[in-house]
Parts: sequence; C-alpha cells; structure tokens
Amino acid sequence: MKFDPTFRRVGVAFLSGLLLTASPVALLAETPADTLVVADAIDDIVSLDPAEAYEFSGLDLNNNTYDGLIEIDPATLGMVPGLAESWSVADDGMTYTFKMRPGVTFSSGNPLRAEDAAWSLQRVIKLNKTPAFILGQFGWTPENVDKMVTADGDTLTLKTDKAYAPTFLYNCLTAGVAEILDKETVSQHDNAGDMGNAWLNENSAGTGAYVLKSYKPKEGYLLEARKGHWRGDAKIAKVLMRHTPEAATQRLQIEKGDVDVARTLTPVDIEGLTGNKDVTLQHDVGGQLFYLAFNQKNENYKNQKFLDAMRWAIDYQGVADTIMKGTAIVHQSFLPQGYLGALDDQPYKLDVEKAKALVAESGIKDPTVTLSVRNSADRMDLAQSIQNTFGQAGIKVELKVGEGAEQLKEYRARLHDATLQTWGPDYPDPNTNSSTFAENPDNSDEAKNTGYLAWRNTYDPGDMKAKSQAAVMERDPDKRKAMYEEIEKEHRSTSPFILMLQQARNTALRSNVKGFYTGGAIDSAAYWLATK
Repeated sequence: MKFDPTFRRVGVAFLSGLLLTASPVALLAETPADTLVVADAIDDIVSLDPAEAYEFSGLDLNNNTYDGLIEIDPATLGMVPGLAESWSVADDGMTYTFKMRPGVTFSSGNPLRAEDAAWSLQRVIKLNKTPAFILGQFGWTPENVDKMVTADGDTLTLKTDKAYAPTFLYNCLTAGVAEILDKETVSQHDNAGDMGNAWLNENSAGTGAYVLKSYKPKEGYLLEARKGHWRGDAKIAKVLMRHTPEAATQRLQIEKGDVDVARTLTPVDIEGLTGNKDVTLQHDVGGQLFYLAFNQKNENYKNQKFLDAMRWAIDYQGVADTIMKGTAIVHQSFLPQGYLGALDDQPYKLDVEKAKALVAESGIKDPTVTLSVRNSADRMDLAQSIQNTFGQAGIKVELKVGEGAEQLKEYRARLHDATLQTWGPDYPDPNTNSSTFAENPDNSDEAKNTGYLAWRNTYDPGDMKAKSQAAVMERDPDKRKAMYEEIEKEHRSTSPFILMLQQARNTALRSNVKGFYTGGAIDSAAYWLATK
C-alpha cells in the first residue's frame, strides 16, 4: 500500500482503528500532536500480566501501566521511592517494612492499599510463572508466602529466609514482576482460579501513568494517559505502538515522519540516518553481553596460558567499530554497565605477538578450537573475525554453524567445545550474573544445572562461589560493590569465559521528540516523560 497524502492529518480514533486493521507500512505522515507513535518489534510478548511478563516488549508496556514499591528513575537510573514512600529493615536483617504512599489510586479509581501490594507479591509466588523465581529467592513459597508477606493498615511487611543484602531485595523489587496490581479489580476477573491472568493479557490494572486500551499480538497496542498520576500526568495523551519487525521499514517511517520513534535499527540504518536533520539518534546500553565460553571437558581450556592467549587474540574495538557498528560497545566483565560493581575498564586488546608467545608458553601444539555459532549475520561476522585473529596467533578455529535452538540445546547439555553466546540479566541486581558466571553448586553431568553458565562449561569456580554467595549477603552497599569488583577481576583472568561486548541501543527519534528514555541496562522504556 503506497502512502496516500489524504492521510496526513488524522485523529486518534483512526489511529486506534488502524492498530487493529492495517499493515505496519500503512502509517500516516505527521503524527498527531497528542500521540507518540512508536515502531518496534514486539512479537516477543508472551503475557502482559506482571506476574508472567518476562520479555523485553511486555516489560516496556507494563513499565508505563504499573508501578512498583521501589522505582528506577528513568533519567538517572537511580533507585527512588515508588508506591512505598519509605522503607526500613529490622536489626535481624530479615524483616522489612514499607509505608505505602498516601493518595494514590489505580486506574479503576480504587485507592492503593498495603493489602494490594501484599496480594500482588503473594500472587506472583502462587501463580509461579516464569519470573516468579526473582521473588522466590527470598524463601517465599506458595505454602508460606501469606505469612512472609503481610499487610496491616498502610504498612507492608516482608520477611526473608536469610539476612540478605538489603540492596538485593530492593533491586529485585524494582523488577517488573514486583509491580502492584488492583486486587479488587483483578479478583473480579478470576477465571477458574487463574487469579485474573487471562484477563490481564488484554487489560491493565495498575497505578501507572497509562492505561492499556487495546492490544493485538504481533500488531500493536494503544495506551491512554490517565489523570492524577502520582508522579505527574503523562506529557503525551496516547502512545501507539506499531509492531514493525523490519528495520528497513522502521527507517523509512522515521524518515518520512510516519512514526515518532524507531527502536529496532540495524547498523546500516543507523549509518544512513546520521546527519538527517529531522531525526535524532539516541544512544544507550542494554544488558545483553556477548561472550566466548570454553568447555573444560577439553583439558586445553584449563591451561591458563592458553586462556590468556585467546584473551589477547580478539580485536575487541575493531569488531565494535566495524561489525557491530554502534550496536555494541567493548565490555570485558560479566556485570553490564549500570549494575552495582560493574567494571568498565578494558584490560585486554588485540596483541597477536603476545598471544603467540602465550600459546608457546602453554605447551599446546597446533591448538584447534571448534567454535559453535548461531547462523545469523552478526554472530557469523563476529565469529569469522575471531577465527581470523586467532589464526594469526596460531590458534586454528573451526566454525560449527547451527540454528539458535540447536546451539542452545548443545550448550545446555555441555556437548560443545567452545561457543559464541549472549547473556542478559534476569533482574536488576548483580547477583543475577554473578551467580550464573561464578557459581556452580554441582559440576557433575547429572546435576543438569543448565541455568548456571559455569556448569554448562564444566567449570568449577572454586572460592569464587563462596565470594559470590557472600556478596549477596553483604549489607553495606559499598562493601558489596567492592566484593563484586574483586570477583569480576578474578573471573575474567582465570575462567574459561571471555567477555567481549555489551549491547548498545540506538533509538531514532523525530527531532521534535524529547524526554524519551529507554532505561539503560537495568530498566524499561518510559513513555510518560516524552514530549513532542
């Protein structure tokens, strides 16, 4: 369908109808002044119920329709009071009290109560959907959660099974799974004991700045601002999300003014938009990390000299500048930028002569690495660069190419030799990555600890396991930060992992759009501060 100039100025009613009927390319030029039109690939949405939503696009939507007890400030990424105006922890380190913010209402008009907060957290544990483990880490189970999470008047009390670092609990409470729901409204839509789960896939029941008006899977959604939000009303009345998986289509739309925001662009699109006076490119980081991992069932990968040789045989900056072209930055530790304790220094760079010398010192003759790599353009380009520079250092790399699902199945069964992978945090606390990279409770094949990357690579982290477990219990934030820094330094110099890159987001905005925050590596997109 070609663009028809008669569609240049239309009302929001047409836009909401368009959401349900038209193809992604059938957008209008010059979007309405009261509507933020966003193009993104949102086919990852599985659920919009905060107790189940775990994918990027669903979390973005919910970040604008719900609030949590503790929030992340979109502009600073600092932790700030949310629906709880204050909180404290008892001397035992296991009892937390939260005072609810007065005067807050849900989109239904119902007042926010501590009872709503307790029920929302209890509901997560009882439904036991994918992200429930984030709260289950505190010893909450379907059998005990009603006693561990309680409400009395305007006070919410949370009890944990151990005296964890308070920042561990607070960070987890900023995750989407801890968003607070309107108990009265959701309970009215219980279907066969699902606690409103099915209804929440098409409706919202939160205190957020927006209300979900319509949602069609793999098509888009429409949000409408509500009056009287406790943080101040949203600057733009409506948000129209268009599912647009093709980056080239998004680029065309943002260039023509058919959309205000384009969020899924390739390096080629970014380069093509550079210098366009009508478009602003906004750069941010995401939480996803690119890394190499080596299975220590192969004795070569226990040889520290050989591991060091490979660390010096990668052109980190070169691949970031050329292959990734703005979609990744060099990052060499397992905590992404923005996380407590993340290391941003870059101790390794391409040094072929140093790598050659280390191979010789290792005593390994004519080493060969069989590198499993997903059959996608960016992964293949990155793998071929590694193959080239490793080869210059005397390390032969044979590429084993396969589909993503096939590669993951092999990796989770510890059947790989070496692999090129990505990993993203599950929740906004350093324990999420420290536990998987630096802990391995049982290194036997029978353990099936597939969630631990250390286990997948037959890697025993030794005393790092105890250090990681101690860090999650440290109550002093500064000491906790230093503990993670120490673990990362040890991990990156001794483990069979080579952390290389961190995801970089590039969002294209029409030049009149201001105040749009994508949330960095630890949060989700915020629509309510955007203006145009």
